[in-house]
Amino acid sequence: MEWEHYAARLADQVTDPVSRWAAPIAGVDRHELVPRWWARTGTGAWTLCDGPSDPEVWMQTAYSDTSVITRVGALHADQAELGELTKGRPTSSATHPGLVVRMLRHGRITDGMDLLDIGTGAGGLTAYASARLGDRHVTSVDIDPYLCDAARERLGRMGFYPHIIETDATGDIPGTYDRIIATVSVRPLPASWLTALRTGGRLVTTIANTSLILTAWKTPDGGAVGQFERDWAGFMPSRHGADYEPGLTKLFDTARDSDGDEVSTGRYPVVDVENAWELRSMLEIVVPGVELDYEQQESRRTAYLVHADGSWARASADRTDPPTVHQGGPRRLWDELERIRNRQSAEGGLSLYGSRVTITPDGGCHLSRGRWSASIY
Repeated sequence: MEWEHYAARLADQVTDPVSRWAAPIAGVDRHELVPRWWARTGTGAWTLCDGPSDPEVWMQTAYSDTSVITRVGALHADQAELGELTKGRPTSSATHPGLVVRMLRHGRITDGMDLLDIGTGAGGLTAYASARLGDRHVTSVDIDPYLCDAARERLGRMGFYPHIIETDATGDIPGTYDRIIATVSVRPLPASWLTALRTGGRLVTTIANTSLILTAWKTPDGGAVGQFERDWAGFMPSRHGADYEPGLTKLFDTARDSDGDEVSTGRYPVVDVENAWELRSMLEIVVPGVELDYEQQESRRTAYLVHADGSWARASADRTDPPTVHQGGPRRLWDELERIRNRQSAEGGLSLYGSRVTITPDGGCHLSRGRWSASIY
């Protein structure tokens, strides 16, 4: 299979000509990591794609700067039958290479450093890091035994033999490292990551349900100091089993059908909060754990917010008209969102990106920028 020119083209797309990551991107046969994958259908289901059955599509998919979904729910594409459809939430992927390179750059990695890659997945970051640093300097962890076995076998065929460990990364981490880069998102930040990071070492991760990239340097007191970068990324949240816990389906049904305790007119147009990254990130800081949905039928837009405490909101309007807002439960979720949008409008932006972060040894993150402050636990 002639893959080299596809990999070289990808390297040109996601790295600079002088980048130290250009050669690893061009030299890793990424298609070997994703022989099968899931593609979304028009009905919302996922259909199985088999690379060897269509080599050209395989090459185009594997060497594009996109994420490739390899696992939906508890079903990995390798273990599915040809022609099979499935439904569910993606639980593993091959992260798109441009984002992998950005995370590696945020890591400030130099020769001789020991790197911990949290979230092995298909093994892409592990492969690029092994090519750049040497596999003896790379350790990768994942909760999924099949992902660990598949990555170990496929990387071995490429000539890479990093240390791959099956473990829940939010628990104890074996060993200590100069750099830790996580391609799964977390909240709270596991204290074990700080324990595994050597003093003076650097951590790069994302906060679950946000687009926030946290970078921090380990301090002698066991904590760390850093910032939320003026950059963004979205990763699947860490999981503790074969699949994620069920969402708040019944409460979404309530949000769709009920009048609620309060009906009002909103100030701002309906927005798809999940894809309004700055708003979504601040909402997660202010009200952790809000789940979202959004529908658009012709000009009619409807947004739903629900929370495990029983709170819910539904806002609906034509185009950019002021929405009719229904809310129920102990908190007014749409009001919380509108307060954030008020601040964004008044100040020309929000305070998250670029904010300073002080991390205590137990993983507590304390944010500040100007007069604004918040904490993440």
